[in-house]
Amino acid sequence: MRADEEFGSIPGLVRAAACRHRDREAVVEGRGRITYGELGERVERAAAACVAAGVEPGDRVAVWAPNTADWIVSALGAVTAGGVLVPVNTRFKGAEAAYVLERTRARLLFVTGTFLGTSYVASLRRAAAEGPGSGPLPGLPHLRDVVVLSEDAPAAFRTWKDFLAGGDAVPAAAVRARAEAVAPSDPSDITFTSGTTGHPKGVVITHAQTLRVYEVWSELAGLRAGDRYLIVNPFFHTFGYKAGIIACLLRGATMVPQPVFNVDTALANIAAERISVLPGPPTLHRSILDHPARGQHDLSALRLVVTGAAVVPLELVRRLRGELRVETVLTAYGLTEASGTVTMCRRGDPADVITGTSGRAIPDTEVKVIGPGGERLAPGSPGEVLVRGYHVMSGYFEEPRETEKAVTPDGWLRTGDVGILDADGNLRITDRIKDMFIVGGFNAYPAEIEQLLARHPGVADVAVVGIPDPRLGEVGKAYAVRRPGTTLTGDDLIAWARREMANYKVPREVEFLPELPRNASGKVLKTRLRAWGV
Repeated sequence: MRADEEFGSIPGLVRAAACRHRDREAVVEGRGRITYGELGERVERAAAACVAAGVEPGDRVAVWAPNTADWIVSALGAVTAGGVLVPVNTRFKGAEAAYVLERTRARLLFVTGTFLGTSYVASLRRAAAEGPGSGPLPGLPHLRDVVVLSEDAPAAFRTWKDFLAGGDAVPAAAVRARAEAVAPSDPSDITFTSGTTGHPKGVVITHAQTLRVYEVWSELAGLRAGDRYLIVNPFFHTFGYKAGIIACLLRGATMVPQPVFNVDTALANIAAERISVLPGPPTLHRSILDHPARGQHDLSALRLVVTGAAVVPLELVRRLRGELRVETVLTAYGLTEASGTVTMCRRGDPADVITGTSGRAIPDTEVKVIGPGGERLAPGSPGEVLVRGYHVMSGYFEEPRETEKAVTPDGWLRTGDVGILDADGNLRITDRIKDMFIVGGFNAYPAEIEQLLARHPGVADVAVVGIPDPRLGEVGKAYAVRRPGTTLTGDDLIAWARREMANYKVPREVEFLPELPRNASGKVLKTRLRAWGV
């Protein structure tokens, strides 16, 4: 039976996981240990508090906090009470968070206290200090409650402890009835796109879509009961929440949330907690492999790595398998508008498929590549990637025109990604349509150039953007990060590139950086690089 049919909803999954894996560790946070049975009880208590706070079915409930046990409990509690989860990016400033809260008319907000030296509460209060509202934040008139996930809270806000106490008078039967009323077709979450082109848009995904996709993801990846999963991908991102929390609930794996990626902390966690599963972008795995103190940590339990979101060098896969003895290394491709997963490699795929592609469409999903006129292209030809399946979003929240642009009348999602399908159906993403640049009439795809440049032994990380050129219209500029101990120069890299790729692909400029600017999902901020290159 499919997960969406078996559990019906995320509240149904939480309840089932609490029963099936009652005594197994669910969440490990420092010295804190929560079993699945205890997690179920905490989620129900949080749901009761949501009901007491006036959350009605369909109300939007936001969480603006890093990866912690409180994020898990508050988010699942809100969903169990019938709310629609709105994860808020922890990199956002106050005005950006206020935009998401106002756009969704969020009824309740869970917010961290101070994180990375920033008071999120103060930041939000400044952004929403003035307005028509009479609640805790006048600039957000729909927001009736703000709960600070700490022991202290300013006036008009509540602490997490006080909030939970407010639900003590709500009968367990009322919470159960609320949870059972959630239908598979109901929205489970509204996750906002990064807003790299235009304004951020809220992607609406249902309970059934979430459960079905991440049961498939867990099966293809080989996630199993007893696995210990270090979740570095942020919970506010589809992959962190769903391939992390939801997948662990489906399989009975132990979640070890890490609020910020720090390689020393990650190494310590992998060793101390016997971590067996570590998804994340290639930069995460490369930093672990290259850390000078890696040999001082026992990483032998690590058996499963899933990566993507960037170029995956063949050498990285070889090192993970050879140096760390990782049994399974997989690559995947997805986007928020398709519930986070579209294609995946399969266990047993050869290394060239894992590094050269993002695998094949997951079951019951169609992928095609089209040309400028909408015609389906033959294998080997680059074009825009379109996706159709049960997991394509129901739409952007209250934005029918934007939804119409993104999804065709017959259900194909326009991804905005340029890709190539091979004869076996494996997809290779070559770029974003908006990232492509034209050099003297030739289409140049940065991701392809980056993959070639990444083969240089002195290059640890690289990104390429198009910059204006008076003769050719545009040319490539590479931003590179040197590997420790190398003295690679820009001229060296350009000369090497001329031997490895067609001339129009060769960057005309190279600038070295200590690290590439990335968002919290690991994607390079090319808008920033393009601005620097002008």
